[in-house]
Amino acid sequence: MLVAALTAGSSAVLAQTPAPAPSTTPAATETAKTPAPQPDEAIELEEFVVSGIRESLTKALDVKRENYQSVDSIVAEDIGKFPDNNVVEALQRVSGVQVTNRFRGEVAAVTIRGLPDVTTTVNGRNVFTAAGRAVALQDIPAALLNRVDVYKTRSSDLIESGIAGVIDVRTQRPFDFKDRKVVLSARAIYQEQADTIGPNVSALVSDTWELENGGKFGALFSLSYANTEYRDQSVTAGAQLPFVTATPPAPWTPYERIFATKGGVAENPIWTPGLDDGLPTAPGSTLPMTIGESTVQVPYVLSRDAIFASDFTGDRTRPAANLALQWAPNEKSTYTFEAFYNGYRDDTFNDLHFAFVDWWGALSANPSADIDLWEGTNIVKARRNVGFPYGFMSGDYTEAKTDSYVYALGGEWEISDKFKLSADLSMQDSEFESQFFAVRTDRVHRMISVDFNSGDGLPAFSYGDDAATADVDESDLTNPALWNVAQMWDNGNYDKGDAQSLKIDGDYELDWGIFKSLGFGGLYDVRGAQSGNRTQWSQDRGLGRTLATFDAAATYINEDFWDGLSDVPSSWAVFNGHYIPAHRDEIRSLYNTRYATDPNYVPLLLSDALVMRETFDVEETTTALYLMTNFETRLEGAGKIDGQIGVRYVDVSSDTVFTDQTTQAETTGSASNSKLLPSLTVRYNITDDFRVRLSYCETLRMPGFNDLNPTITYVEDVTDIGYGTASGGNADLQPTESRNYDLSLEYYFGKSSAVYGSLFKRDIDGLVVPFRRRVTAQTTAHPEGYDYILSQPYNASDGELTGYEVGAIYFPENLPDLLDGFGVQASYTSLDSEQNIPLTDNAGNVTGQKRGPFFAVSDTSYNVTLAYEKKHWGARLGYVWRSDFLNNNEAALFANPIGVYRRPESSLDLQVSWQAMENLVFTFDATNLTDELVAQSHYGNQSGNAKTNNFGNVLIGRTFSVGARYSF
Repeated sequence: MLVAALTAGSSAVLAQTPAPAPSTTPAATETAKTPAPQPDEAIELEEFVVSGIRESLTKALDVKRENYQSVDSIVAEDIGKFPDNNVVEALQRVSGVQVTNRFRGEVAAVTIRGLPDVTTTVNGRNVFTAAGRAVALQDIPAALLNRVDVYKTRSSDLIESGIAGVIDVRTQRPFDFKDRKVVLSARAIYQEQADTIGPNVSALVSDTWELENGGKFGALFSLSYANTEYRDQSVTAGAQLPFVTATPPAPWTPYERIFATKGGVAENPIWTPGLDDGLPTAPGSTLPMTIGESTVQVPYVLSRDAIFASDFTGDRTRPAANLALQWAPNEKSTYTFEAFYNGYRDDTFNDLHFAFVDWWGALSANPSADIDLWEGTNIVKARRNVGFPYGFMSGDYTEAKTDSYVYALGGEWEISDKFKLSADLSMQDSEFESQFFAVRTDRVHRMISVDFNSGDGLPAFSYGDDAATADVDESDLTNPALWNVAQMWDNGNYDKGDAQSLKIDGDYELDWGIFKSLGFGGLYDVRGAQSGNRTQWSQDRGLGRTLATFDAAATYINEDFWDGLSDVPSSWAVFNGHYIPAHRDEIRSLYNTRYATDPNYVPLLLSDALVMRETFDVEETTTALYLMTNFETRLEGAGKIDGQIGVRYVDVSSDTVFTDQTTQAETTGSASNSKLLPSLTVRYNITDDFRVRLSYCETLRMPGFNDLNPTITYVEDVTDIGYGTASGGNADLQPTESRNYDLSLEYYFGKSSAVYGSLFKRDIDGLVVPFRRRVTAQTTAHPEGYDYILSQPYNASDGELTGYEVGAIYFPENLPDLLDGFGVQASYTSLDSEQNIPLTDNAGNVTGQKRGPFFAVSDTSYNVTLAYEKKHWGARLGYVWRSDFLNNNEAALFANPIGVYRRPESSLDLQVSWQAMENLVFTFDATNLTDELVAQSHYGNQSGNAKTNNFGNVLIGRTFSVGARYSF
């Protein structure tokens, strides 16, 4: 139940700048005649049953086979040994599961059958972080894990939220062991790009005692601590914008940038930014331009506005503690108390290097010779000799922390031979806070040349600063005397969440013909969520002094950037983010002193005067009741049919208070939604080892609390596009509803082998999509009024996702001695998603509809894992791959297609273990062995796609770790 941190980091500036993201206790195999356990009943694991790769996969198959629902599981290979570095990395080997966001030294995001809306429970309890609805699985210490169950279909006793599915994490408890158990584990993890080694240590102590009265008592305590210093490096070709050609009509200058509106006036549009497919890219494409009294069609080319690089480093720490007490006064009752603490600390430094390449005022005598176009398009591949471009560096420092606590008391009672009852009372409290501070330095270079795609989507750029005739070597980007200290940004935010939950489940054995049991229960949950923030900046003012005039410690110079992957600067000077925490008030005071006599300057507040103002306060009450029955019958000579049918009623009511950060005006509201959700699963056992499973269920996705907040946040125009961006929530959002169909076939052969496949479909109503419109607003930065592109969410889309998945686990029997112990695990998933997306004009009116894919859905993905286990050795080599997918929409400011696609992603990982003695195991792990990059492109319908519309590339590097685990 260890609750994760939300990693947050306000970014100082560019809307398009991608800072790297930064995220079944199985039973022994039984014969087919063994009665299946109830779905809400834990499958007990005897002590020491699971030991090694093969037994882990065998137990996972047991869970899949015995459960009514479609469930895939990952089981710890040994106490304290999960098969990968974290839960998310292990989940990528489950059929139908895709992972992404391989940043900050780990994998952070998971989807089930293409959908990211996953409900995470720990020991059956819904958990969350701060004001969010989800928890980051990578924050749960692996040392605590017993198994992880991935529910792809839903029974009525499972929480209804999360249309993607449920991931239930089962932790160790003292009654899992017969007597005393101590496990000590330590690993040293080497991050290749950061060139650092971080510790990951844990300890688990568990013991049980037989009581004099015949009862039993157990206690388990565990601690874990992990520290990671990471480095992600990225180079990004900026957004596309239209420019006139080398021979424009007067009064235009060759390759002058064409702004979206004439004179910055919204009523005089020239071209529309943020289109799904961008502006036309055919050679000779034109835009209407008013010249004098006439409107003429003027040809244009599409070039980039900028080139930028990010050297992103961080220091992340995760401490955690867990206490579990169990008391069984007799054989018919058990009481369990659990307490969890999870801490998260992440200090990040984003060293941003940015240069504009859109200036037309200082071109060479033959500007057309300095432009290369992609063949058959009007898209610029390279620009040379762009004179006097403005550039800046930004030192962005973020401190983020989370503290989360969970307390739970549960009981299980066998009231009679036929009636079992359980109850669980839990309390959660989670708080997140972040502080962001950025100082920009800037200068005007003499010249810049850029190849936006020098090969495989990797940009290259260099400056033409004169080192021979200038007083100083202007080509030396590491010289702090060349950089003027410019604007600063200073933000903070917090999120808080709490919950009190009571869950009751009952099961009564029936003898009513085909009906074998009756399950019933309910959930009562009161959830609170609050969020607040503060923001201030230097109002576009600099200090009028160079970086060299500060203490030497205020300058940071990076080294060995980008590993020579393309021709970019490998080192530069920036305001040192690590200098900021101890000098915040000093920096604020420098701006206040310089502009003390400026009547238009708003002084920056110092630390003792800073206040985070609440933006929203939500109390949400959920009441759920369910009723379900298990049935079973036999067809003469044709096998057994069994299954489960149920219904769940859920009512969600909320009271909200939203506070406008400019006027401090409060908006209150109340909402209530109720829904009856049926579920049905039928299993047909054609033979003891061959099964057909058919399922139908309905699920919900509740709106995120932030999405309900109608307060508008304005982001200033920092790239001179002519307008800013704005975003806000929508208090009228309704739950998204999904109808889920699933048909699967499973064939089990041998103790540790099976093949299986599924066809599935999801019909989804009320998907949340952003509505965009252009507004004029008076803000602190623009009291006279300024234009912004405002985006707000609405339930304005319906969608359908269909697909199939196949998987296999195979450990051959009777192999020759050397090959005995070899096995393979593999799966393949195919998905097809489509949703309608409303098209709007500048005023926000719907002008049409288009069909497009879901976010984060790869059409195909697969994984293959080779396993080998022999005597004291175990090894696992796994390869995962997923095709390209729509990751996000960019800000609606530019001429390229608005969708940002991730190019295909893959990872080759290795785990090796050696049992040196009975109680001592040494391990070696490696991830991303082929050193893959994360690459982004603007696809749309433009020709060339990733080649012509390449965007960002992130170098994430490899990790290597060695470890030891001692148990007694």
